Amino acid sequence: MRARIRGTEIYFDVEGMGLVPDGPRMRERPVAFVLHGGPGGDHSGFKPGFSPLAERMQLVYIDHRGQGRSAKGDPETYTLDENVEDMEALRQYLGLGPIVSIGTSYGGMVAMAHAARYPDSVSHLVCVVTAAHSGFNERAQEIVRGRGTPEQQRVCQMLWDGTLNTLEEVQHYYAVMAPLYSVKHDPKAGTDARRRTLHEPLALNRAFRPGGFLRNYDIRPELSRVTAKTLVLGGRHDWICAPEFSEEIHRLIPGSDLKIFEHSSHSIRADEPEAMMDAIKGFIVY
Repeated sequence: MRARIRGTEIYFDVEGMGLVPDGPRMRERPVAFVLHGGPGGDHSGFKPGFSPLAERMQLVYIDHRGQGRSAKGDPETYTLDENVEDMEALRQYLGLGPIVSIGTSYGGMVAMAHAARYPDSVSHLVCVVTAAHSGFNERAQEIVRGRGTPEQQRVCQMLWDGTLNTLEEVQHYYAVMAPLYSVKHDPKAGTDARRRTLHEPLALNRAFRPGGFLRNYDIRPELSRVTAKTLVLGGRHDWICAPEFSEEIHRLIPGSDLKIFEHSSHSIRADEPEAMMDAIKGFIVY
């Protein structure tokens, strides 16, 4: 499905019932926006891993502007601030009240900023393997220097130089880095997932290149304005959003809960999928 909002067209997909039979009445389930990472990816990596959540809520998977199946447009608008405004506009377009907001990696950055800027629009916030400021880049570079192979160090330098210019280069980056993204890396499953994902090199480079918006990003001063009930999930072995960044978010969002998955890297949904789903389902209680 597509929504024409704010001068662009946002692709979204829906999983799960919004109204369910409950004895003599129909009960309304909460609606959750599910936000993908990257930038430069799409929502497909959540399928089918997030499907168990549809037992508790209606899931709305979103592709950020210029990415996935959403419309391409002016690359100058491929920014976190625009993604936040798109998210709020889509919520209003769909006629929704306060939503559950589930953001992973870069999607978590968008979700946090949205919850801080539109606190009345979010009932529950789930921040998965993310960071509140650009310091995650320097820490990731340090980790790759210590843990990475020469080829992993090379492709990561391309990421931070903003020179992953072709689809083939982006796919090679993810193939090479896969063992760092997931402790339980499965080469076959990873290949299938990369083939399903619609990568957008331009959006990725605009974020990470020198001067890119994720090189000077900092929403820490805004997080005290988050009023949503918040759950922060981190991976103990995460190389790009190391667990200390989840711990920092937990300190900055009032009343938040924190869970660090001890056997996971950046892809908790690959390393500890059942435990992750249980944590989120247990948190979203209406």
